Amino acid sequence: AAPGPCSYTTLRDEAVKLFNSLQQLELEQDPVPLMQGVLQTCLDLPPLVDEIYCQLVKQTTEPPAPGGQGDLHYWQLLTCMSCTFLPSLPILRFLRFHLDRTESRFPASEMAKYACFIREALGKTKGRECVPSLEEILVLMRRQEMICTVHCPGAPACSVAISSHTTAEEVRGHVARELVSRLGLSQSPNLFALYEQSQRREQPVGSATLLADILTRFE
Repeated sequence: AAPGPCSYTTLRDEAVKLFNSLQQLELEQDPVPLMQGVLQTCLDLPPLVDEIYCQLVKQTTEPPAPGGQGDLHYWQLLTCMSCTFLPSLPILRFLRFHLDRTESRFPASEMAKYACFIREALGKTKGRECVPSLEEILVLMRRQEMICTVHCPGAPACSVAISSHTTAEEVRGHVARELVSRLGLSQSPNLFALYEQSQRREQPVGSATLLADILTRFE
């Protein structure tokens, strides 16, 4: 389990620990748990979000081996950050300049593809209740979407492709259209709702809730 805020030390010490984690990230064969740990620290300690953005921009500027494994690990973490947190306005301007510069210097490269993905994500990110799940991080590293399965009473389950920004309202609308088509309910006045069900509880999902946050809670 990720540590709670009470287990942290000073912001300065945590910033140093995060810097050391970023150094380690470059050599990790399986960077996903380390990435999730960095994201969790930023969620628990919001003042460090700008710090990590700045460090990642620094690490992806003039790297020793552009497009190498270590460089791409930094870009992948930057991708996860962009789908989870918005930096302050000055850092956001600095980051967008960095993305533009990367696309200009390395067109059609993996770095440029990540830069494009990050720019689009920053336009949609509004903040998360939970950090990305391990599955979501793996998907973001490939710049792909997740598949969410919605179980429907009286009908086969619906598989819906979702991103880090997909809301429950968007999924509900997709599933409702599927059910109307499958069951011939075009004239039905019934409404549809999404429910989150676990071993202990079942509750409706708010329209603005991000499906990715629900998947993280299940993890």
